[in-house]
Amino acid sequence: MHIVVLVAFALILGSLFSGLYFVMKDKGKSNRAVNALSFRIGFSILLFLFILFSYKMGWIHPTGIPLHAR
Repeated sequence: MHIVVLVAFALILGSLFSGLYFVMKDKGKSNRAVNALSFRIGFSILLFLFILFSYKMGWIHPTGIPLHAR
């Protein structure tokens, strides 16, 4: 499960940096930056839903880290 999340996170970051590259290179003349950033948003939502589904199926569990310091 850790590998899946890390690969997804790497794809999200790669899409973010490719969007930045296309913004700097194309200067608004093409839709490549919009497509790259749209992919990032969609993939982020899918990753979030996959994590929720994994928790519901029992594939992952909370770590038990307390929210307040004692």
